Amino acid sequence: MQAKEQLNIKGRLKIRVWDTITGAEKQTLEVDNLVVTTGLEYIASRMKDTTFGAMSHMAVGDDGTTPVLGDTTLGSELGRVALTSTTVTGSVVEYVATFGAGTATGAIEEAGIFNAGVAGTMLCRTTFAVVNKGAADAMSITWEVTVA
Repeated sequence: MQAKEQLNIKGRLKIRVWDTITGAEKQTLEVDNLVVTTGLEYIASRMKDTTFGAMSHMAVGDDGTTPVLGDTTLGSELGRVALTSTTVTGSVVEYVATFGAGTATGAIEEAGIFNAGVAGTMLCRTTFAVVNKGAADAMSITWEVTVA
């Protein structure tokens, strides 16, 4: 058996928005993401040691500009929350975050994963069709990053 000589890192996320008063689901969307250069460098550095803290936060914003490898921040961040869970199953890391009512409201078009509550290193960034999150809505994002 020949060893694999190249890693492929890809991400996919599922966004779900619901009305916190009625519990009715308002929107669900699945989208792929871009692992940015700082994210690739972060992954390589973690093979050496834990100098850089673990991914701990997810942010959303309202800038739909297409992601590029050089991105280090969201285009226009509306809110950032701590991850509610991080699990590893085989070669898949799953990050989950919930943006409660009143947090990050508006026409959301982008999301990212970071290792800090402010600034920090960005692992991934994605943009998507507008997800409208009203003041009484909650939104969960489940983001899977696969190393194959």
